[in-house]
Amino acid sequence: MSQLPEHDDGEPSPSIYNSTFWLAFTANLLLVTANAMTFRFAEFVTFLGGTEELTGQVISIGLVGSLVWRLFLGQAMDRFGVRRIWVLSSVAYVIGSAMIMCSHSVGWQLFSGRVLFAIGMASMFSAALSHVQSLAPPNRRTEIIGSYGTAGFLGMITGAQLGDLIFQNMPEGSNLYYVLFGLTTLLGAGHGVLAIVMTQGMQHERPDVTPAVHHLFLRYWPPLVLLVSVMMGLVFAVTTIFLTRYATHLGLEGIRTFFSAYAITAFLLRLVTRQWSRTAGRHRLIVYGLASHSLGQGALLFVTQEWQFIPAALCFGFGHALLFPSVVSLGAGAFPEQYRGTGTTLCLAAIDLGTMITAPAIGWTIDHYGFRAMLATVCIVVGVSTVYYAVATRGIVDEDTATPVRRNKPRSNSTIIASTRAAKTPPTTPATIRPATAKAS
Repeated sequence: MSQLPEHDDGEPSPSIYNSTFWLAFTANLLLVTANAMTFRFAEFVTFLGGTEELTGQVISIGLVGSLVWRLFLGQAMDRFGVRRIWVLSSVAYVIGSAMIMCSHSVGWQLFSGRVLFAIGMASMFSAALSHVQSLAPPNRRTEIIGSYGTAGFLGMITGAQLGDLIFQNMPEGSNLYYVLFGLTTLLGAGHGVLAIVMTQGMQHERPDVTPAVHHLFLRYWPPLVLLVSVMMGLVFAVTTIFLTRYATHLGLEGIRTFFSAYAITAFLLRLVTRQWSRTAGRHRLIVYGLASHSLGQGALLFVTQEWQFIPAALCFGFGHALLFPSVVSLGAGAFPEQYRGTGTTLCLAAIDLGTMITAPAIGWTIDHYGFRAMLATVCIVVGVSTVYYAVATRGIVDEDTATPVRRNKPRSNSTIIASTRAAKTPPTTPATIRPATAKAS
């Protein structure tokens, strides 16, 4: 891990937004642009003769491969370092994308390509997030994760626009998908090149002991974060897999209006709310985010024209802006520094788990009862989960809110030394979820 900058707990300092951060920002922009272009994957499966349920099965098998790999990914990053894993995952992504591009039927090549694609994508995101978190002190990790994630919203806009432009300007056929997945492959390769550049000369300190992932999970993982992660995966299954089919079902041109409004909303809100975790607290932000996702599912029920995607997109954008940094910060931050790679990996794996579990069920519901029945069901499920989380976390003190936001007041040497010692001491319980009577650090 890189050395953390020493700076105040006050206003955002340029010291955490250095050249390494901006390289990571650009790499994330490329990767999310590529991923957003694959939101048309369901159209590709249909072109090859598949159904909605079969699409869900392909996605799920890819995610199963990704989740199995994640059991070893965190330990691999802790043991061998972020750089090696980042480069290897970029290679897996490029090979998987190329295999998808060259598929001519819903067979072993498409399934295998999707598995490699999912493994590569998951590992690239995990490595990048683990690296970015090391650029900031503990009480500013939520902020830097949020700032880093704004690149994803720009990528979402770019990828959705490119995907729709390709579909509107090319006739239906194999060449269309060669171009679509060819660009996806090239963008992923560009991300890998930037990963090599930004991690050049990085020193990795291998931990003396690397416990099994299930031991770390049981000791440090905050259980309520798992529920939120699964709900996020459910919502992503709707928006990133089946929304394009919903638009086609309604006779609409595409999904770029939705994702452009979604991403712009999330981008602007991420800038405005990047310090809300230290004022409102991450648990409250999660409640707001889940409620917004539930409302977004309900808003999709009333879409009949393309512009009517905008109200739903505003809800999803608001929810995403609040949820992702809060969940990753709560989940990964519960792990000691030397096992942060495992913590980050488990956070992202839990989101994929939600998508893997729900994608086939969503496809089955669409095939048997239609899109609106599916949207109504998801709206209710996410809404009930929101209420449960709000009740379960009532009275819990978030350590982010326990850290006062100081302005222009330097810390004493004794404070710096004490905080450094505390950061090196592994907590016996998740540091991010404490009862109201606990003393905040």
